[in-house]
Amino acid sequence: MRLTTRQLSLCALLTAMALGLGYLENFFPLSLAVPVPGVKLGLANIVTVFALYALGPGQALLILLSRCFLGSVFAGNLNALFFSLLGGISSMLVMAALSRLRKLSVYGVSVGGAAAHNCGQIAAAVLTLGSAAPVYYLPVLLGVSLFTGALTGLVAACLFRALSKTGLPGLR
Repeated sequence: MRLTTRQLSLCALLTAMALGLGYLENFFPLSLAVPVPGVKLGLANIVTVFALYALGPGQALLILLSRCFLGSVFAGNLNALFFSLLGGISSMLVMAALSRLRKLSVYGVSVGGAAAHNCGQIAAAVLTLGSAAPVYYLPVLLGVSLFTGALTGLVAACLFRALSKTGLPGLR
C-alpha cells in the first residue's frame, strides 16, 4: 500500500488519538460498575471504526497495528502485544467484512468488531496458557461486548454526523 503524505499524516494523527483514548480509559473505574475482570470500554476502537469508514480497511489496519505495537511499547508490556494483535486483527477482519453489508449500520459493525476482539483475545489466552479454560469466560465477554460495541458505534455515528456538517472532504 502506497500512501500519500496527507494519508500518512492522517494515519499518524489517528494513531496518536487512539493511543490517547486508550490511555484515557484507564482513568474510568469500569470495574466498579461491571465486576468482570479484563473488561474495558474500548475507546480506542472509536478511531478504528472511524478509520475503517473514512479511510478504508487498509489504512484502518495500519492504524490498528501501529496502535497495538506502540501501546505495548509505551506501557512496557510486550506480552500484551500478542493479545492486542490477535484481538485487533480479528476485530478488523470482521468489521471490514460487516461494513460491506449495506443494511448493517455502524452500530452493528462495531458490536461485531467488539465480539470478534473478545474472541481473538480468548484465542490468545488459550494459546498462551495451553488450556481451553479461558473459553468458559467468553460468554461473559460477549455479553459485555454488546454494550461496549454499541457505545463505540454510537460515538462513531455521532462523529460522522458532526463531520458531515463541516463539509470536510475525505470521508468515503
